[in-house]
Amino acid sequence: MSTDEFRAKALAWLQQNAKPFDENSQGSSATLEESKAFQKGLWEAGLAGITWPKEYGGQGLGTAEQLAFNEVAADFRMPVGPFVIGLGMPAPTLLEFGTEEQKKRYIPPMLRGDEIWSQLFSEPSGGSDVASLQTSAVRVEDGWLINGQKVWTSGAQFSDYGAVLVRTDPTRPKHQGLTMFIVDLHHPGVTVRPLVVATGDAPFNEVFFDDVHVPEDAVIGEVNNGWAVAVAMLRYERVTIGTGVRARANPLGYDALVELVRARGLDGDPTVRRVLAQVAARESAMRSYSAVLHQEAKAGLPIGARGSAAKLAGAVFPLWVSDLVQEIFGEELALQTPDMLPLARSILAAPGGATAGGSNEIQRNIIAERVLGLPKDAGVDKNVPFNQLKLSK
Repeated sequence: MSTDEFRAKALAWLQQNAKPFDENSQGSSATLEESKAFQKGLWEAGLAGITWPKEYGGQGLGTAEQLAFNEVAADFRMPVGPFVIGLGMPAPTLLEFGTEEQKKRYIPPMLRGDEIWSQLFSEPSGGSDVASLQTSAVRVEDGWLINGQKVWTSGAQFSDYGAVLVRTDPTRPKHQGLTMFIVDLHHPGVTVRPLVVATGDAPFNEVFFDDVHVPEDAVIGEVNNGWAVAVAMLRYERVTIGTGVRARANPLGYDALVELVRARGLDGDPTVRRVLAQVAARESAMRSYSAVLHQEAKAGLPIGARGSAAKLAGAVFPLWVSDLVQEIFGEELALQTPDMLPLARSILAAPGGATAGGSNEIQRNIIAERVLGLPKDAGVDKNVPFNQLKLSK
């Protein structure tokens, strides 16, 4: 099947099974069961796991097919939000570090929409310094017991499993003695509490672990070498955030802004036209960079820290556009009319992207040190055993 044939196939399926953005369905949301059914339909149609190996439920196709799907999918409302974390972060990490048994057990159910995953890294006292985490796992006769707390966990409220990074040897420096585990989030020792943000939604959660047992075969990678697994997962996270399907109806995107400007008769204003041209140029640059990263990843070339550039661009873009649209529409944004409300909510949500997946400052440090080769921070605690560090509780 050629790329054009694959694109036509994807378009035909989406036209039959998904709502286009030009329908008056702004703000509508699917139930969890509807999302699962949609994900299963994608997989059955050969449109899920497009570039992943066939032996784990993928399609075994190339980057060209993935980009073709992204292009046509941008015009449709796809209720796949519950699966973005699992398929974008834990799944590729399992493909890289997991055992054969783990890959065969967990990857196909994710692709089919049967199981939902989260990643559990951030902690209340850690901030962007992930390696300072204090959640611990202690070895017992039949596995490990996890105790501690995670925070800002997206989708934990409906997840079945999670990839959790914990400390297994506090006598080692903070970047050592860490282990990544697969944890069953239905375990009776797991408590999930939602966190409400400025928009009134609760997309994040705090998660508590009280004597949560995990078996020995739940380790992803190697015991006490979890930082290497975490770095890979963070890399996948940044690539996912920076290069995912970008809906053309994003209220802060070019297409939606053009419609809003035309509806208000502002399309003849040269200043407004100049702003829209800048938005279009940035969107085009981001799409091109996304295509490059996808192609290199499929070719086996290491993306490495350049994924942080994609993530940073994706986080800065809505903040930048938010400032521009406030200058264009001014007090109208506060009126909460049907056409302005999505834009206002997007502006409120925009700052979240500057911290999710690692703050913009962290991304700039990574780019400076690992892409540009600038000197690293001194890291005075790099070789100090974790149990000798002074940490806030």
